[in-house]
Amino acid sequence: MSVPRSVQLPPEVVVSTVDTDRGPFAAHRVSPASRARAHVLLVPGWTGSKEDFTPLLPALAAAGFAATAYDQRGQFETPGDADAASYSLAALAADAAAVTSAAGFSTSHLLGHSFGGLVVQRAVVDDPARWTSLSLLSTGPGALGDSPQRPLHQIVRAIGSVPLDQLHAMREQGESRPDDIADFLLRRFTSNSEASLRAMTQHLIDAPDVIDAVLDTGVPCWVGRGADDDAWPHEQQSHMAERLGTSIQVVAGSAHSPAIENTPGLLAAWLPFLEMHS
Repeated sequence: MSVPRSVQLPPEVVVSTVDTDRGPFAAHRVSPASRARAHVLLVPGWTGSKEDFTPLLPALAAAGFAATAYDQRGQFETPGDADAASYSLAALAADAAAVTSAAGFSTSHLLGHSFGGLVVQRAVVDDPARWTSLSLLSTGPGALGDSPQRPLHQIVRAIGSVPLDQLHAMREQGESRPDDIADFLLRRFTSNSEASLRAMTQHLIDAPDVIDAVLDTGVPCWVGRGADDDAWPHEQQSHMAERLGTSIQVVAGSAHSPAIENTPGLLAAWLPFLEMHS
């Protein structure tokens, strides 16, 4: 989960619904002042949303990129459905491709944050011709796994039997937030589809490692994390980058959510990659 510093949207950001052949997706979009050099699609992680990327969007537009950040199926302001198959990694990857097409682009640069990284890896494997590049931010090669510090199996069992507002209160226990941020986090978490939240949590437990298949596509890859990232082990992320033929970019002054915690640092590490491949 990324915690925004502000709930105010920059004036450049357009709130929209992207209507696709797979259903509607709530999105935040930006466009450059002149013709876009390329399009960037931003895919959020577990219990996250399009707002996880808000600070990046104006800078991407200023650099000449059109960009779309969206809520995945069943996340926050995108409706879910009851069909469990709709939340397979393959289905969520197909949603990403549908959002790109409906946004008016045949290809996109693709970035996935945290759980979103598992989705975008599958998207590249399933349809490599659609993606100009792949960027993996604070994510790993397959499942995060269950642990005493992160009891994901317990969360899967609790969803549907424990009200979402109570689950959120348990997660936020001991945290002190400004009222507007606390209200946003509660509204976002309790707006999740239970089916979506359960499926995404299960993927964090058992998603397969497809990094070798990603490499075989030939799609250029970028890998980054916050210096104090507390999700996938740092060594595992570094090894993933090596397997993809690159080295990991470490963003100082940030943990699991560099897009919010050190936006200029992430842009300095990531924009040259996008520009090189556009």
